[in-house]
Amino acid sequence: MKPTHGSSQTADFASSPSGGRGQPPVCMSSTMKPFFAIVYIAASAVFIRATALFGLKLLPFGFALALSACSTLVDKPSRPTVYDFGPGPVSAATVATTLAPLVLGDIQANAALDTPAVLYRLSYANTQELRPYAQARWSTSPVQLVQQRLREVLGQRRSVLGMNDDVALARSQRPLPEPLLLRVELEEFSHVFSSPGESRGLLRLRATVLEHSALGDKLLAQRALVLQRPATTPDAAGGTQALAAAVDAAALEIDQWLAQIR
Repeated sequence: MKPTHGSSQTADFASSPSGGRGQPPVCMSSTMKPFFAIVYIAASAVFIRATALFGLKLLPFGFALALSACSTLVDKPSRPTVYDFGPGPVSAATVATTLAPLVLGDIQANAALDTPAVLYRLSYANTQELRPYAQARWSTSPVQLVQQRLREVLGQRRSVLGMNDDVALARSQRPLPEPLLLRVELEEFSHVFSSPGESRGLLRLRATVLEHSALGDKLLAQRALVLQRPATTPDAAGGTQALAAAVDAAALEIDQWLAQIR
C-alpha cells in the first residue's frame, strides 16, 4: 500500500504511510465478517425472547452467550515492528595512541526526535507535516541510536569518553594532545516521500568540535552535514534502512573530519 495524496492522518500500518487514524476499541470490530454479525444479532434476539418466556433463570446463560460472541468478534491488536541501526562494527579495532581522545557530548535534538517514533514526510502533499508510523518504532529514540553509533564508529580509531567519564584521568595518561569535545545537534531525521513510490532517508545534523581543556572549551571547527540515502521500499522497513545507512555515512565523515583536526 502506497501513501495517499493529501492525507493528514497518522499512519496505521508498518508497511505504508497511508491509512486513517485508529478508531476507539469496541466489542464488535468494524472489520468483522457479516456472518458473525448475523450470529451475534440472532443470539441476542433468542436471549431476549427466552428471557421474556422463562424469566430471569436464563440471564446467566444469556450473558455468557453474548460475551462469547463478543470475544469472537474482537480483533487482536498488532504489535509495532521495532527497528534499530543494526549491529554496527563487527570486528575489533586497535585504538591509535597518537589521536587525541574524544569526549562525545549528549546529542541535542527537538522533542520529536527524542521519542521512539519513526517519522516520515509526504513532501508531495505537505512537506511541513511530520507524521509517525503507527505500526513501526525505533528500539529507542533516534537521539540515543545516533549517539551509540557515533561512539561505535569513532571509537574504532581513538578513545571515546562520555561527558560523565573521568577526563582528568585521560589527561594524566596522555599529557598531549588535549582531548577534543564533539557536540552534535540532530536537526532532521525522517523518511521523506517525494512521490508515493519514491522516498529517501534524510539526516541533517550540525557538528561542533572544541578543545576540552582545564582552562575551558575552545572552538576549533564546526560543520553541517546533510546526508540522504534512497529507500529500497516505500514503507517503514525501507525508510529505517535508509536512515541507518545515512547515519553510518555521517559517522564516517565525522571520523575523517576529526582526524584532520587532531
